Amino acid sequence: MDSLIGLVNKLQRACTLLGDYGEDNRKLPTLWDALPTIVVLGGQSSGKSSVLESIVGRDFLPRGSGIVTRRPLVLQLYKTNPGSEDYAQFLHTGDKKYTDFSLVRKEIQDETDKVTGRTKQISPLPINLSIYSQNVVNLTLVDLPGLTRVAVEGQPEGVVQEIENTVRSYVEKPNTIILAVTPANQDLATSDAVKIAREVDPAGERTFGVLTKVDLMDKGTNALDVLEGRSYRLQHPWVGIVNRSQADINRNVDMITARRREREFFATNPEYAHLASRMGSEYLATVLSKHLESVITARIPGIMSMIIRTADELEVELAQLGRPVAVDAGAQLYTIMELCRACDRVFKEHLEGGRPGGEQIYGIFDYQLPAALRKIPFDRHLSLQNVRKVVAQADGYQPHLIAPEQGYRRLIESSLNYLRGPAEASVEAVHGILKELVRKSIGETQELARFPTLQRHIGTAAIEALERFRDDSKKTVLRMVDMESSYLTVDFFRKLPQEVEKGGNPTAPSADRYSEGHFRRIGSNVSSYMSMVSENLRNTIPKAVVHCQVREAKQSLLDHFYTQVGRKEGHQLSHLLDEDPALLERRQQCLKRLELYKAARDEIESVLWTR
Repeated sequence: MDSLIGLVNKLQRACTLLGDYGEDNRKLPTLWDALPTIVVLGGQSSGKSSVLESIVGRDFLPRGSGIVTRRPLVLQLYKTNPGSEDYAQFLHTGDKKYTDFSLVRKEIQDETDKVTGRTKQISPLPINLSIYSQNVVNLTLVDLPGLTRVAVEGQPEGVVQEIENTVRSYVEKPNTIILAVTPANQDLATSDAVKIAREVDPAGERTFGVLTKVDLMDKGTNALDVLEGRSYRLQHPWVGIVNRSQADINRNVDMITARRREREFFATNPEYAHLASRMGSEYLATVLSKHLESVITARIPGIMSMIIRTADELEVELAQLGRPVAVDAGAQLYTIMELCRACDRVFKEHLEGGRPGGEQIYGIFDYQLPAALRKIPFDRHLSLQNVRKVVAQADGYQPHLIAPEQGYRRLIESSLNYLRGPAEASVEAVHGILKELVRKSIGETQELARFPTLQRHIGTAAIEALERFRDDSKKTVLRMVDMESSYLTVDFFRKLPQEVEKGGNPTAPSADRYSEGHFRRIGSNVSSYMSMVSENLRNTIPKAVVHCQVREAKQSLLDHFYTQVGRKEGHQLSHLLDEDPALLERRQQCLKRLELYKAARDEIESVLWTR
């Protein structure tokens, strides 16, 4: 029994040290909640502090009016060999031993004020106190703030509900053993401790009822209905307690004397004599210790299983969160380059088909570009009226002799300008897709999630590179359009059918050359030529865009960034590897919690092997 209760004591101390005390809002697994714990529940002035001091056999708890207990006190008792000196140790003061228990009281008060201030606020952060004495049994108790119904002067608003919330957060857990303390001179129906215990443990399976101040009941009354279980039946018998009176406290009556008087009260009182063997603080401590041992024995296999499972889950999460950042500049540079290469690999997978996104580029070439070319208003530009106007302006004062070549050239050149729009739109559309793929690649590179600063720098460098590729691509495709106007395909026009006279010779210029049919034929010829040019550009623009943008992005997206990073100083590299504070905190939390679970596993295994 000693080893099992001592084991739980060690685990609770480790939990407190590593930040696991059942009030974790960060969604981390908690060992504290799995450990069997006895919590002391009672209203203010119910006598619960006196009960604890009776069990310990020492005056060590702060006293006063209003809320005295403002932080949970984890009280761990260790029975020592006869003749040894009693002493106390706090977890937060290390190995320091307190043999003067008035200093223990002061330290509890000071440590409480350190966290809550002097405004009588409540904190869920526990104080862990161990007491070593020959007059105790091995036991762990958690003293909670006393329940109250009205806030008094100096107490913050909402303190009543805050205390109840703190109390409920402990007693609602299925591994909690409830010690419900109620004074005998109060109607059981109005007891806050009994009310909450009944709500969270309606069957009374994990509740021990403690009736204090039995000796202070009005003459002619007694507590038998409660102590014999008729008023409120529990699975465990009620235990009556006789507290020290204020006069005893003022006279410094020691606990050993107080325990003897308590035993004498029940043994000599005719109303309670038949119950004397199971009354008093000594019996309460013994029965709680035995019950705690039996509960621990039953729960150890489940706790061990939970520890192993949760430790595995924490190690998986830590692997996902990544290793802590190195402090060496060379290692940091290596880390940055590896992260960049990882992001680059994801980007290439998007382009090459391993991940979605690259197929959108094909859609631009196969659908959007042809559709844009088809929508060019050549028919309006080559209308009869516009052809006549352009040809006439091209001839100037001297009419053309054989064919309106200048008119043709001007019509073709002005028509080619319409092709610049679809060409530029293709470049911009591909640029937009590549930018989105960069964004996705950064987001999908899991290792980068830790480093928002590096993410931003990689994103900026990648976009700048894409903009350079876009500018080169735009120059290239527009130059391709311009080349079409610089040198026309002569064979196309030579193959056009010629107008001839009946004798078979080409006609000389005459008035019919300026007829409506003549201008329609010019418009039709230019339209046919533009169809040929459009078809050529439909095939060549994708080649240019892929060569200047997609290919370059795939081969050298972060080359310029690599050069810049290689020139950075150590502090600049550290800045790039600034982690997301939330992820950094999460890793630290997981490391602490994993440390707790590994230590708990080792402690449990060592105890199990020696049993």
